[in-house]
Amino acid sequence: MRVLRLSLLTALLLAPLLSAAGARTPLLPGSDPLTGPRSSLAKDWQGIRPVTPSIPILVLAGHADSQAMDGSGTSGAAVDLGGAAPMDPSMRDELYWNLLTARAVVELGRRSGLNIAFYEPPARTIAEADDPRTNWSVGRNHVAQGGYALEIHYDAYGPDGVGSGLIPPLRPWSRSRVDESLAAAFGPYPLGYRGGLGAPRRGIAILEIGKLEGPLEDSLRDPQRRQATIEAIAGRVVEALRAGVASPFSPPPDGVGSAPPGSSPRASSAAW
Repeated sequence: MRVLRLSLLTALLLAPLLSAAGARTPLLPGSDPLTGPRSSLAKDWQGIRPVTPSIPILVLAGHADSQAMDGSGTSGAAVDLGGAAPMDPSMRDELYWNLLTARAVVELGRRSGLNIAFYEPPARTIAEADDPRTNWSVGRNHVAQGGYALEIHYDAYGPDGVGSGLIPPLRPWSRSRVDESLAAAFGPYPLGYRGGLGAPRRGIAILEIGKLEGPLEDSLRDPQRRQATIEAIAGRVVEALRAGVASPFSPPPDGVGSAPPGSSPRASSAAW
Protein backbone atom coordinates (compact mmCIF):
# COMPACT_ATOMS: atom_id res chain seq x y z
CA MET A 1 0.00 0.00 0.00
CA ARG A 2 2.93 2.34 0.63
CA VAL A 3 3.89 2.18 -3.06
CA LEU A 4 0.32 2.82 -4.11
CA ARG A 5 0.07 5.87 -1.85
CA LEU A 6 3.33 7.24 -3.23
CA SER A 7 2.19 6.59 -6.80
CA LEU A 8 -1.06 8.43 -6.20
CA LEU A 9 0.79 11.32 -4.55
CA THR A 10 3.22 11.73 -7.42
CA ALA A 11 0.38 11.42 -9.92
CA LEU A 12 -1.44 14.26 -8.18
CA LEU A 13 1.71 16.36 -8.11
CA LEU A 14 2.37 15.80 -11.79
CA ALA A 15 -1.17 15.88 -13.16
CA PRO A 16 -1.50 19.68 -13.61
CA LEU A 17 1.96 19.91 -15.13
CA LEU A 18 1.39 17.01 -17.49
CA SER A 19 -2.01 18.36 -18.48
CA ALA A 20 -0.43 21.68 -19.37
CA ALA A 21 2.22 19.93 -21.43
CA GLY A 22 -0.44 17.86 -23.14
CA ALA A 23 -2.40 21.02 -23.96
CA ARG A 24 0.68 22.37 -25.78
CA THR A 25 1.49 19.09 -27.54
CA PRO A 26 -1.39 16.65 -28.12
CA LEU A 27 -0.49 13.10 -27.22
CA LEU A 28 0.01 10.71 -30.10
CA PRO A 29 -1.40 7.17 -29.99
CA GLY A 30 0.87 4.97 -27.93
CA SER A 31 2.28 7.93 -26.03
CA ASP A 32 2.33 8.32 -22.26
CA PRO A 33 1.90 11.79 -20.68
CA LEU A 34 4.88 11.23 -18.38
CA THR A 35 7.37 9.15 -20.37
CA GLY A 36 6.36 10.04 -23.92
CA PRO A 37 6.23 7.60 -26.85
CA ARG A 38 6.12 3.89 -26.03
CA SER A 39 7.83 1.29 -28.18
CA SER A 40 5.59 0.24 -31.05
CA LEU A 41 7.92 -2.61 -32.04
CA ALA A 42 6.43 -6.08 -32.23
CA LYS A 43 6.64 -8.22 -29.10
CA ASP A 44 7.91 -11.67 -30.10
CA TRP A 45 8.53 -13.16 -26.66
CA GLN A 46 6.79 -14.11 -23.43
CA GLY A 47 8.05 -13.91 -19.89
CA ILE A 48 6.46 -16.96 -18.29
CA ARG A 49 9.08 -18.22 -15.85
CA PRO A 50 7.82 -17.60 -12.30
CA VAL A 51 10.14 -16.12 -9.70
CA THR A 52 9.89 -15.98 -5.93
CA PRO A 53 9.03 -12.72 -4.14
CA SER A 54 12.46 -12.87 -2.49
CA ILE A 55 14.46 -13.04 -5.74
CA PRO A 56 17.52 -10.76 -5.52
CA ILE A 57 17.01 -7.84 -7.93
CA LEU A 58 20.06 -5.87 -9.05
CA VAL A 59 19.53 -2.42 -10.56
CA LEU A 60 22.21 -0.86 -12.76
CA ALA A 61 22.52 2.62 -14.27
CA GLY A 62 23.18 2.33 -17.99
CA HIS A 63 26.50 3.80 -19.22
CA ALA A 64 27.83 4.22 -15.68
CA ASP A 65 31.15 2.71 -16.80
CA SER A 66 31.34 3.98 -20.39
CA GLN A 67 31.77 7.73 -20.22
CA ALA A 68 34.27 9.49 -22.51
CA MET A 69 34.15 6.55 -24.92
CA ASP A 70 31.86 5.02 -27.54
CA GLY A 71 28.47 4.13 -26.09
CA SER A 72 28.40 6.84 -23.42
CA GLY A 73 24.66 7.49 -23.83
CA THR A 74 22.64 10.36 -25.19
CA SER A 75 23.16 13.98 -24.15
CA GLY A 76 19.46 14.63 -24.63
CA ALA A 77 17.62 17.09 -26.84
CA ALA A 78 18.03 19.99 -24.41
CA VAL A 79 21.82 19.86 -24.68
CA ASP A 80 22.27 18.79 -28.29
CA LEU A 81 19.43 20.77 -29.86
CA GLY A 82 18.64 23.50 -27.34
CA GLY A 83 22.15 24.43 -26.28
CA ALA A 84 21.45 23.82 -22.58
CA ALA A 85 24.31 23.13 -20.20
CA PRO A 86 24.79 19.49 -19.21
CA MET A 87 23.35 18.55 -15.82
CA ASP A 88 26.86 17.44 -14.80
CA PRO A 89 29.84 18.24 -17.07
CA SER A 90 31.56 14.98 -16.06
CA MET A 91 28.90 12.78 -17.68
CA ARG A 92 26.25 12.62 -20.37
CA ASP A 93 22.81 13.76 -19.30
CA GLU A 94 21.45 10.25 -19.79
CA LEU A 95 23.79 8.84 -17.15
CA TYR A 96 22.83 11.67 -14.79
CA TRP A 97 19.16 10.63 -15.03
CA ASN A 98 19.98 6.91 -15.10
CA LEU A 99 21.75 7.25 -11.75
CA LEU A 100 18.99 9.27 -10.10
CA THR A 101 16.28 6.94 -11.37
CA ALA A 102 18.11 3.73 -10.46
CA ARG A 103 18.80 4.95 -6.92
CA ALA A 104 15.16 6.02 -6.50
CA VAL A 105 13.93 2.62 -7.70
CA VAL A 106 16.15 0.82 -5.18
CA GLU A 107 15.19 3.12 -2.30
CA LEU A 108 11.47 2.75 -2.97
CA GLY A 109 11.82 -0.96 -3.73
CA ARG A 110 13.48 -1.60 -0.36
CA ARG A 111 10.72 0.27 1.45
CA SER A 112 8.22 -1.85 -0.47
CA GLY A 113 9.76 -5.13 0.66
CA LEU A 114 11.69 -6.08 -2.47
CA ASN A 115 15.07 -7.77 -2.18
CA ILE A 116 16.73 -5.11 -4.30
CA ALA A 117 20.18 -3.52 -4.54
CA PHE A 118 22.09 -1.02 -6.69
CA TYR A 119 25.54 -1.50 -8.19
CA GLU A 120 27.65 1.48 -9.23
CA PRO A 121 31.00 0.83 -10.95
CA PRO A 122 34.06 2.31 -9.21
CA ALA A 123 35.16 4.10 -12.40
CA ARG A 124 33.20 6.03 -15.04
CA THR A 125 35.37 4.74 -17.89
CA ILE A 126 36.22 1.05 -18.11
CA ALA A 127 37.40 0.20 -21.61
CA GLU A 128 37.16 -3.59 -21.38
CA ALA A 129 33.53 -4.75 -21.50
CA ASP A 130 34.26 -7.93 -19.53
CA ASP A 131 36.29 -6.22 -16.84
CA PRO A 132 34.87 -7.65 -13.57
CA ARG A 133 33.90 -4.15 -12.43
CA THR A 134 31.56 -3.33 -15.31
CA ASN A 135 27.77 -3.36 -15.19
CA TRP A 136 27.80 -6.24 -17.65
CA SER A 137 30.14 -8.43 -15.62
CA VAL A 138 28.42 -7.80 -12.28
CA GLY A 139 24.98 -8.19 -13.83
CA ARG A 140 25.94 -11.40 -15.64
CA ASN A 141 27.27 -12.93 -12.43
CA HIS A 142 24.14 -11.87 -10.55
CA VAL A 143 21.90 -13.58 -13.12
CA ALA A 144 24.08 -16.69 -13.10
CA GLN A 145 23.48 -16.95 -9.36
CA GLY A 146 19.70 -16.89 -9.81
CA GLY A 147 19.02 -13.17 -9.50
CA TYR A 148 17.31 -10.67 -11.78
CA ALA A 149 19.33 -7.78 -13.26
CA LEU A 150 17.81 -4.60 -14.71
CA GLU A 151 19.73 -1.77 -16.36
CA ILE A 152 18.01 1.63 -16.42
CA HIS A 153 18.29 3.80 -19.55
CA TYR A 154 16.75 6.84 -21.18
CA ASP A 155 16.39 6.52 -24.93
CA ALA A 156 17.86 8.80 -27.61
CA TYR A 157 15.78 11.76 -28.75
CA GLY A 158 14.37 12.17 -32.24
CA PRO A 159 14.35 9.41 -34.88
CA ASP A 160 17.31 7.59 -33.30
CA GLY A 161 15.17 6.65 -30.30
CA VAL A 162 12.21 4.29 -30.11
CA GLY A 163 10.58 5.15 -26.79
CA SER A 164 9.90 3.51 -23.47
CA GLY A 165 9.99 -0.25 -23.20
CA LEU A 166 11.65 -3.39 -21.89
CA ILE A 167 14.43 -4.97 -23.94
CA PRO A 168 14.36 -8.57 -22.67
CA PRO A 169 17.36 -10.76 -21.82
CA LEU A 170 18.42 -13.16 -24.54
CA ARG A 171 19.70 -16.15 -22.58
CA PRO A 172 17.52 -19.27 -22.91
CA TRP A 173 14.86 -19.60 -20.20
CA SER A 174 15.90 -16.25 -18.75
CA ARG A 175 12.73 -14.29 -19.53
CA SER A 176 10.53 -14.22 -16.46
CA ARG A 177 7.28 -12.78 -15.22
CA VAL A 178 9.25 -9.74 -14.11
CA ASP A 179 10.15 -9.04 -17.74
CA GLU A 180 6.50 -9.50 -18.75
CA SER A 181 5.35 -7.12 -16.04
CA LEU A 182 7.84 -4.39 -16.97
CA ALA A 183 6.85 -4.73 -20.64
CA ALA A 184 3.20 -4.31 -19.67
CA ALA A 185 4.02 -1.13 -17.76
CA PHE A 186 6.43 0.49 -20.25
CA GLY A 187 6.01 -1.30 -23.57
CA PRO A 188 7.96 -4.14 -25.24
CA TYR A 189 11.00 -4.35 -27.47
CA PRO A 190 11.54 -7.49 -29.58
CA LEU A 191 14.09 -10.21 -28.94
CA GLY A 192 17.36 -9.54 -30.69
CA TYR A 193 16.77 -5.79 -30.86
CA ARG A 194 19.63 -4.29 -32.91
CA GLY A 195 21.12 -7.71 -33.31
CA GLY A 196 21.31 -8.35 -29.59
CA LEU A 197 22.78 -5.73 -27.26
CA GLY A 198 25.56 -6.46 -24.80
CA ALA A 199 23.46 -6.44 -21.64
CA PRO A 200 20.67 -8.75 -22.89
CA ARG A 201 23.27 -11.14 -24.28
CA ARG A 202 24.53 -11.45 -20.70
CA GLY A 203 21.06 -12.04 -19.25
CA ILE A 204 20.46 -8.42 -18.17
CA ALA A 205 17.19 -6.70 -19.06
CA ILE A 206 17.28 -3.09 -20.30
CA LEU A 207 14.47 -0.74 -19.33
CA GLU A 208 14.16 2.33 -21.52
CA ILE A 209 12.25 4.87 -19.42
CA GLY A 210 11.53 7.16 -22.36
CA LYS A 211 13.12 9.35 -25.00
CA LEU A 212 15.19 12.15 -23.49
CA GLU A 213 13.24 14.97 -25.07
CA GLY A 214 10.00 16.95 -24.82
CA PRO A 215 7.82 16.99 -21.69
CA LEU A 216 9.76 14.15 -20.03
CA GLU A 217 13.10 15.93 -20.29
CA ASP A 218 11.48 19.26 -19.40
CA SER A 219 10.00 17.82 -16.22
CA LEU A 220 13.31 16.22 -15.26
CA ARG A 221 15.24 19.46 -15.78
CA ASP A 222 12.71 21.66 -13.97
CA PRO A 223 13.85 21.89 -10.31
CA GLN A 224 10.23 22.28 -9.16
CA ARG A 225 9.10 19.09 -10.93
CA ARG A 226 12.24 16.96 -10.85
CA GLN A 227 11.67 15.09 -7.59
CA ALA A 228 8.04 14.32 -8.33
CA THR A 229 8.98 13.12 -11.82
CA ILE A 230 11.69 10.78 -10.55
CA GLU A 231 9.36 9.47 -7.83
CA ALA A 232 6.58 8.83 -10.34
CA ILE A 233 8.92 6.91 -12.64
CA ALA A 234 10.40 4.94 -9.74
CA GLY A 235 6.89 4.15 -8.50
CA ARG A 236 5.94 2.72 -11.87
CA VAL A 237 9.07 0.56 -12.02
CA VAL A 238 8.60 -0.74 -8.47
CA GLU A 239 4.92 -1.53 -9.01
CA ALA A 240 5.89 -3.53 -12.11
CA LEU A 241 8.62 -5.38 -10.20
CA ARG A 242 6.21 -6.17 -7.37
CA ALA A 243 3.62 -7.49 -9.82
CA GLY A 244 6.26 -9.60 -11.54
CA VAL A 245 7.35 -11.36 -8.37
CA ALA A 246 3.80 -11.85 -7.11
CA SER A 247 2.10 -15.24 -7.38
CA PRO A 248 -0.13 -15.59 -9.28
CA PHE A 249 1.23 -13.01 -11.72
CA SER A 250 -0.99 -10.02 -12.38
CA PRO A 251 0.54 -7.41 -14.71
CA PRO A 252 0.25 -3.80 -13.54
CA PRO A 253 -2.08 -1.44 -15.40
CA ASP A 254 -0.46 0.67 -18.11
CA GLY A 255 0.94 3.88 -16.70
CA VAL A 256 1.00 2.79 -13.08
CA GLY A 257 2.76 5.35 -10.94
CA SER A 258 1.83 8.37 -13.07
CA ALA A 259 -1.08 10.08 -14.71
CA PRO A 260 -3.02 7.66 -16.97
CA PRO A 261 -1.51 7.12 -20.41
CA GLY A 262 -3.26 8.10 -23.58
CA SER A 263 -5.30 11.13 -22.05
CA SER A 264 25.96 13.26 -32.83
CA PRO A 265 22.82 11.59 -31.13
CA ARG A 266 23.23 7.94 -30.10
CA ALA A 267 20.64 5.45 -28.95
CA SER A 268 21.03 5.05 -25.22
CA SER A 269 21.18 1.28 -25.33
CA ALA A 270 23.82 1.00 -28.04
CA ALA A 271 26.28 -1.84 -27.55
CA TRP A 272 29.65 -0.85 -26.14
